[in-house]
Amino acid sequence: MTELLSDQRIDEALQGLPEWRRVGDAIERSAELASFPQAIEVVNRVAERAEAANHHPDIDIRWRTVTFRLSTHSHGGITEKDIALAGEIDDVITDV
Repeated sequence: MTELLSDQRIDEALQGLPEWRRVGDAIERSAELASFPQAIEVVNRVAERAEAANHHPDIDIRWRTVTFRLSTHSHGGITEKDIALAGEIDDVITDV
C-alpha cells in the first residue's frame, strides 16, 4: 500500500535529488533545455516512463523550460512513487 512520506523522509530523499524542491504537498523541478524541440523530447520521454509506472506528473512547458510537479493525488501528498519518478525524470533530462 502506498503511504504518505514523513517530512524527515522527504527531506532525506530531496538530498539525493538536488534539483527538486518541496512545494506544499508536492515536489517540483524545472529544467531549461537547449531548444523547444528538445523540451518536447524530454516531455515525451518522461511521458513514456510515467505511463509505464502508472504515475503521472503535472507538466508545464514554457518555450524551452519544462517544470515537473509530482504528488500522489490519490493520497494527498508525497509518496515513494513521487521520489522514484523524480529520479527517472532526472535521468531523462541528463540523457538529452
